[in-house]
Amino acid sequence: MALGKTGLGKGFDSLLPQNFDSSLLLTDEDRIQKVFITKISSNANQPRTHFDEEALAQLAASIKQYGILQPLVVTPHIDPAKHGEYILIAGERRWRASAMAGLDKVPVIVRTTHELEQLEIALVENVQRVDLSPLEQAVSIERLHQQFNITYERIAERLGKATSTVNNMVRLLQLPAAARDALKSGDISEGHARAILALKPTPELQDRLLAEILAAGWSVRQAERYVSSHKEGIKEPKAVKARIDTETRETKALSRRIGAPVTIRRTAKGGRLELKFASDEELERLLKLLDTIQG
Repeated sequence: MALGKTGLGKGFDSLLPQNFDSSLLLTDEDRIQKVFITKISSNANQPRTHFDEEALAQLAASIKQYGILQPLVVTPHIDPAKHGEYILIAGERRWRASAMAGLDKVPVIVRTTHELEQLEIALVENVQRVDLSPLEQAVSIERLHQQFNITYERIAERLGKATSTVNNMVRLLQLPAAARDALKSGDISEGHARAILALKPTPELQDRLLAEILAAGWSVRQAERYVSSHKEGIKEPKAVKARIDTETRETKALSRRIGAPVTIRRTAKGGRLELKFASDEELERLLKLLDTIQG
């Protein structure tokens, strides 16, 4: 997942700068050393299992021309029989591309297990900051996942959240650019964003839903009904609008008749008619009124 400059605000740079590796990992330049590429093993806990061969080839060509611009991060192998060998912590794409480019040695920074744990703890604490926006949290989590080979399950455990919650947060990065901007500025909520994500296979519908939310002030429920309508094959604009609208001419007439707000809540099968009341006394009045209608 590409994490380019997403315009997340000045404050985010102080949390996890764009030059993440060099600013957080290159804190002790004299520890950068050249290691034979054959002495480095892939991390068994690497969450990423697929690497695009074409992208690797492009990176290999770049490494041939310019070299490795950021050192890999490794930790000494714990097996005594493999003394002098290392386990890769960050930079597997660069490691693989370096091998494709025919390099014998690669620049690395050696981190002890304790140092890695301390750095991970510091980053997790930053992710837990209450002043981070949903997108900033998503980017932070994805960087922990990508840069430190930490699974989403482990990140969720460290954050005290359900794995599904963490996965949903990261999915926000898949929003179209316009929706990301709207979420960042507070024009839409996370609930709206998730409804837009549900239409990912059809970008034109994502754009249309975002436009309706912004123009008509749709609630999250209305956005969700828009999504369900299209997934159920309802495409005619009037039919879609009928499922989204919570008020109709009939509900307004009924509302005037009984003296209470009346709304429609559509569901996958049918829906429900809702009466709103402000107090127990109001509820009692409505119940008596309904009883006379029934009689």
